[in-house]
Formats: sequence, C-alpha cells, structure tokens
Amino acid sequence: MSIKPEDPKYKEFQRTRKSLIERLNDWEDQKSWDDFYRTYWRLIYGVAMKSGLRNEEAFDAVQETVIAIAKQQKEGKYDPEQGSFKAWLMNLTRWRIADQFRKRKKDKDIIDYGDQEDDSGGSPIDKIEDLDGPLLERIWEAEWKKSLTDRGIDKVKDKVSPRQFQIFDCYVVQGWEAEKVRDELGVSIAQVYLAKHRVGSILKKEIQKLEKELF
Repeated sequence: MSIKPEDPKYKEFQRTRKSLIERLNDWEDQKSWDDFYRTYWRLIYGVAMKSGLRNEEAFDAVQETVIAIAKQQKEGKYDPEQGSFKAWLMNLTRWRIADQFRKRKKDKDIIDYGDQEDDSGGSPIDKIEDLDGPLLERIWEAEWKKSLTDRGIDKVKDKVSPRQFQIFDCYVVQGWEAEKVRDELGVSIAQVYLAKHRVGSILKKEIQKLEKELF
C-alpha cells in the first residue's frame, strides 16, 4: 500500500504509522515494548538468518537492533519526515547484522574454528560490504511481506471460528489439496472454498491495516 504526500490522508497516515514507536518514548511502558518486540522480532531474525548469520548470532542481532531502536528513539532520532520507518528499521537491522559478521571475523582471528557447518536459514552474505547491496534489500522485502502475513494470520484467528481457520490453514497455508482437507477434516468441498474466500478476505484487510498502522 502506498500513500502519496499529496494525498489528503498522508498526514493522518504519517501519524498513525509512527504511533507505536512514539509510545516507546516511555521506557516504563513495558506493554508497548512487548508489543513492539512481538511485532518485529521475527522480521529482524528472519533477515539475519537469511543474511548468513547462525542462530545465536541472529538472536544477538535481534537484541542489539531493539536496543539501538530504544537508544535512537530516546534521542528523538526517528523522524518520519526524513524517511519511512521501514527504511529506518532496515538500516538499523543491517548495521547490527554487520556487527555480528565483524565479531565473527574477530573471533576467527583469535581462535581457529576449523570447518563448521552453517546452520543459517539461507545462502550467506560472505562479505560485510554485501550488506549494502541489493541482496539484503531483497531479503528484507521478502521477510517484510512474510512478517505482514504472519501477523495478519495471528489477528485473523480471533475473528473467525476455530473450524473455519483450521480449514483455511490446511488448504491455503499448508497447501493441502481440497480433497485431502475434505477427507481429513470431514467437511465438504464447498466448505473448503467458502473458508478460503471468507478467511482470505479478512486476512487481506488485516494485512492492509497492518501496512498502515504498524509498518
């Protein structure tokens, strides 16, 4: 979703988009920080893993990114007029991932680890300089969309019956054939298609709301 500056809704959109991070000004507001962490940790972690970090390194990158956000927010460094929150968060994540690569290199200079298996989630970015290139941006976009969908699905669960969500999850999310859903869950083919349409429609609206309100 894109709202242009000339759109009359632009200012309202800007205010809404930064509402969550503004609440983080209050360092005692634990709920806002919990909300923020739950919303973004999977995104940051996914990008870190796909960039080539190991599991423990990726979790460190998540923690360090959140700490950086807290520090910069306290200092008032996030200004939506200077760029989108999405780009700001991507850069903070990029720098923390680079820190982990530098730390890995430093550790290897001290201790010879020998051959190790890579437990990262994708092809590693071998050079720190590559983090400034288009590869990380493509990884970010893919994980961004996945994060939106995952968050939207979490919200949809509260808006439909458990049965309809189960049908939707099996047919759409897990990719079962309609006949398998029918046989395994004891429903009709019509019910399968109905759940796909109804839950899918709600999910689409939730994702659109998230694009506006959270991201």
